[in-house]
Amino acid sequence: MRATIAALRAMSWDAACKVGERLGELGYRPLGIRKRVVERQIAAAFPDLTPEAVVTLARESYRHLGRTFIETALLDKLGKDGLQELVETVDGWEEIDDVMAKGKGAVMVTGHIGNWELAGAYVAARGIPLDAIVRGMANPLFDAYINHTREEIGMTVVHDSEAVRRTPRSLRAGRAVAFVADQGVMGLASTFVPFFGRPAKTPRGAAVFALRFEVPVIFVVALRDVDAIVTNFTEHLEKWVRTVPAQYFWQHRRWRRQPPDTPPELRDPSA
Repeated sequence: MRATIAALRAMSWDAACKVGERLGELGYRPLGIRKRVVERQIAAAFPDLTPEAVVTLARESYRHLGRTFIETALLDKLGKDGLQELVETVDGWEEIDDVMAKGKGAVMVTGHIGNWELAGAYVAARGIPLDAIVRGMANPLFDAYINHTREEIGMTVVHDSEAVRRTPRSLRAGRAVAFVADQGVMGLASTFVPFFGRPAKTPRGAAVFALRFEVPVIFVVALRDVDAIVTNFTEHLEKWVRTVPAQYFWQHRRWRRQPPDTPPELRDPSA
């Protein structure tokens, strides 16, 4: 792991993330890590999908997870300024400023969607005093590495076993406390709520603290830009056009509209 991360640090951010996507895809095939679980859950959540579409979505999920893993491991490489530059648009930040200005603290909640680590890191990089409630990982070396990365970017790491003792103190001090609240695990107070129509065990600690200390709950999520998805499927299109170029609709002026700073050699050849 250390050798891999060291090699990735020498790459550009985008190149390292693409490696992460490839590594994630290996987890789906040929390794097949939790492959059946992923496919069955996707099929249950989206019953209208064909088996082929389920496979496609599952593969994309693994690619996303691999990229998220690499992004998380390299967050400290970006630093606070680089992290803020990475985020292109932010909706609702004024609500966070309004809440934190009152000095009563806040409970922040997210799920395992997008890059949840980046979401917390971004909030901390913007100067919000943030405690992140985390679970210990099976690999203590990687657990220590990730926690160091979290702290380097500005978060205060609080193990879930200490959450009951530390959270009240943090909220009284006007800090924000972040929970990833979509996995019901042993030892955590939970309740069953619908998720895609099925009862799912969900931790209720965030809600309990919010009610007890009368602080708002703010849902925070960091999603990949839609442009990345467009780029991805356009790359697939280009691959197939290269394979069967005579079957592409060349009659359409594909490069007619371009950014004003496009170099002359890349401008519309049909102009």
